[in-house]
Amino acid sequence: MTLTFAARIIDNQIECEIGSAVALVAPVFCFSLMAAARAVQGCTLIRSVAGYAEMQLPDLAADQPHCFRIAHDDPGYIVANRAWLPLGGYLRLQGGRCVPLPELPAGVISGNPRPAAAVTGLRLIPQPGAWVPAEGVLRATTFAGRGEPLEAVAALAQRTGLGPFLAADGATLTIHHDPSLAAEGYVLGIGPSEVTLSAAGRAGLFYGGVTLLNLTVTYDGVLPCGVITDAPRFGWRGQHLDCARHFFGLDTLHRLLDLMALLKLNRFHWHFADDEAFRLQVDCVPALWQKTEFRGEGLPVPGVFGGGIRSGGSYSKADVAALLALADSLNIAILPEIEVPAHGFAINAAVMGLRDPGDNGFEVSVQGYADNVINPAVPATWELLEPLITEVAAMFPIGMLHLGCDEMPPDAWGGSPLVTALKAREGLETRDDVQGWMMQRLAAFLADQGIRAAGWEEAAKGSNGGIGHNALLFSWTGQGPGVAAARAGYDVVMCPAQKVYFDLAHSTDPADWGARWAGYIPLEEVVNWEPVPPGAEDIAPRVVGIQSTFWAEFTTADWQLEAMLAPRILGLATKAWDQNDSVDGPKLRALAAAYAPLFDRIGWDRHRGA
Repeated sequence: MTLTFAARIIDNQIECEIGSAVALVAPVFCFSLMAAARAVQGCTLIRSVAGYAEMQLPDLAADQPHCFRIAHDDPGYIVANRAWLPLGGYLRLQGGRCVPLPELPAGVISGNPRPAAAVTGLRLIPQPGAWVPAEGVLRATTFAGRGEPLEAVAALAQRTGLGPFLAADGATLTIHHDPSLAAEGYVLGIGPSEVTLSAAGRAGLFYGGVTLLNLTVTYDGVLPCGVITDAPRFGWRGQHLDCARHFFGLDTLHRLLDLMALLKLNRFHWHFADDEAFRLQVDCVPALWQKTEFRGEGLPVPGVFGGGIRSGGSYSKADVAALLALADSLNIAILPEIEVPAHGFAINAAVMGLRDPGDNGFEVSVQGYADNVINPAVPATWELLEPLITEVAAMFPIGMLHLGCDEMPPDAWGGSPLVTALKAREGLETRDDVQGWMMQRLAAFLADQGIRAAGWEEAAKGSNGGIGHNALLFSWTGQGPGVAAARAGYDVVMCPAQKVYFDLAHSTDPADWGARWAGYIPLEEVVNWEPVPPGAEDIAPRVVGIQSTFWAEFTTADWQLEAMLAPRILGLATKAWDQNDSVDGPKLRALAAAYAPLFDRIGWDRHRGA
């Protein structure tokens, strides 16, 4: 069947046109937007689940396209660019047959690169703590060195297309043990005929090797002589990936870890559970992933966020083991995250009994989901969560589990008699108090097993002081909540959306791609902030690192991730590592131009404009 589909933005509405080579009787247009949709003209809304919608169309005559208009139900949602057009569109025909519509152009459209000034100083990201140049150059792309950390760098180079790195006839590379250096620090001396690398242990040797590998690319095998003395500013240098809204293949995860290692990032925050899916194949509650790993037509979770007729997948324990093995070789620790108590639409769809049957309230999440919160006053909630968090935490050697705890709907539990009784029993007054009580109980359960809890900034809410138990909190709506949490005694990772949410569009151009709720993030803006805000220097010991995030609401294929992260991930690496905070916006753009050959060689797309 030949179908045509087009869509364009007109006055903050979306004009669609669907045509068919054969006549169709009363087809239903199924699709998703960023949030709930409404019909404007030429169609009728017949079903809506969050951003997924079904629009009844009139009969379509052969070769006579039908034009109609839709819009976001919330007028505050500005249709900013192509990512806000319908995703995963298909037609449901008479008899229930479903036919996919042609896909609209997706992802970043590569343009011509913006001009950038020449790099002053070393062509290296992140910039080192100290660089003392010397006379001469070393002409080399391979090195004669030995040891497991160097072999790990060589394997990284080979996988990414930057190798070979080690060779018997390469430049001499001599290793020295220096226990006085920081755990991840190193000293790299480049001479006209040989290289020396000093470190206290495995991590420093690995990062010294990574630096040498980077320089062979950015200097095209003609390395400047001198001495680099280096160590990171923060111990937590993270990249987050949302694999719940879009199922990223294991190969993509491996490629992302490799990119992180090339930039000395050392924490992968793996977000595999949300409203849309629970993707980890756990044994304790197999229904959790078996019923939610795929979404689409006729499934418990419909085709939200571009799910289409059917999409998804899940990660086996063998997948986890392979990812952990790679991460370990790259000095990366993996932080797993489940989502409670909100963002639980998929959990509630897969496991019955997690809500109060007497609840007559009405709660709607910011994404438009009804009933996406699990109820802590229901015994079945704890029968699910305690074995679940035990199993998930045990899979990952980081000794930490992120529990989620963000974006609780304002009216959550408002109509639940069981929560009302819980409040009376535990001396709780507000929704935040109930959430704090729940998170504290979960964190205590983990602590008894030697596992540290983590959560988004909202986990600090509640009259009890929030989650407690030495939890690590992630400040995402801005830095203010992180400052408050640090002053309340929490360790904090700063990940403000306005600076490091890489799902946000690079620019205001309607031809660009990405979200806009916290603004736009051109390359320069990624380094235009201070992890320890001015005036809050007292919290510096509590700021343990920074992290960027990538949410996949508008991602329908793995490749769409690449140009959203790159080259902005260079700014993240810079801000996380550089103790001197030496890179401003123009210098970052110049360094990004110097790193263009590296992205090209590893086959990682990058945003060239913005």
